[in-house]
Amino acid sequence: MARRFPHAALLGALALLLAAGVALAQPAPPPPEIAARVGEYGGLTPGAPSYTVYETAGRLAARRNDGQAPREVSLPAAPDAFVVHGEAVTGLRIDGGVVPRTDLGAERVAQIRAGLRRPAATPEAEAHPPVEPPPRTPSDLVDLMTLDPGLRFDIRYAGTDNFMGFPLYERVGAWLQRPAAMALVRANAALKPYGFGLMIHDGYRPWRVTKLFWDATPEDAHIFVADPARGSRHNRGCAVDLTLYDLTTGRAVEMTSRYDEMSPRAFADYPGGTSLQRWRRDLLRRVMEAEGFTVYPQEWWHFDYRTWADYAIGVASFTELMDKAARAAPAH
Repeated sequence: MARRFPHAALLGALALLLAAGVALAQPAPPPPEIAARVGEYGGLTPGAPSYTVYETAGRLAARRNDGQAPREVSLPAAPDAFVVHGEAVTGLRIDGGVVPRTDLGAERVAQIRAGLRRPAATPEAEAHPPVEPPPRTPSDLVDLMTLDPGLRFDIRYAGTDNFMGFPLYERVGAWLQRPAAMALVRANAALKPYGFGLMIHDGYRPWRVTKLFWDATPEDAHIFVADPARGSRHNRGCAVDLTLYDLTTGRAVEMTSRYDEMSPRAFADYPGGTSLQRWRRDLLRRVMEAEGFTVYPQEWWHFDYRTWADYAIGVASFTELMDKAARAAPAH
């Protein structure tokens, strides 16, 4: 009787995770009453107490973030150290007081949208990308939607579900330079043995959109957006925003933060969240890094391909890319 060997993709993925030090066993989801208490407390004003409550091995733990260095702290030994109103956890009882639960990402979005004015229909007439030397490699943007039926798409900037609150793209689309696109397909295949696929939020981004982001974002949050004076790696077609989706349900999995959240929860090394959320985040990172991508430290979902510097800053709209592809297609 012939011996049966595991699928090559599974062996490759196992070797990858072992080499990277990622735990092979997927952690179990925490009980609902534990998950409901995981989050950020305090920190809305400079110098105010700030705590991260997270789950590890099925138990709650906490660290205090204000002061000279973050440090682990003990949660009060009480029946419930948290303030609960109905089903909502609204505060943490600690050090003789109550620290309110906070959502810094939602606060930032509200701040940005409150100061926004919808851009003119032709913003290109008002500003131009920086002048650079000729690129080492000509652009060869590939439509990701034509490459792999296992890729899923949730292009937030083509709708209103984004931090700006209105569409930035005139149509749904996702493109990457060809080497980055092929690497993405390989990463998607490596995730299949674990029951996950890649869900794409963004790829190539016209320069005008980068400038809109920079102008709308408060200066103290500029770490989350690219400087248009230098152009972004999205502009060059070598950056991708993505997450994992469950192959069984087809839905995006829960990570340590929301996509495009402007808060410390978005950091690639954020210690909070649940064990399962951190495991998924780290799995995504290791698989992408194995294919030549590098995570952006402030955004777990953002990955840059290694040859990004070889390409020019792009200004073409999605409609222009689609029209160019249609003209290049062979006639039937």
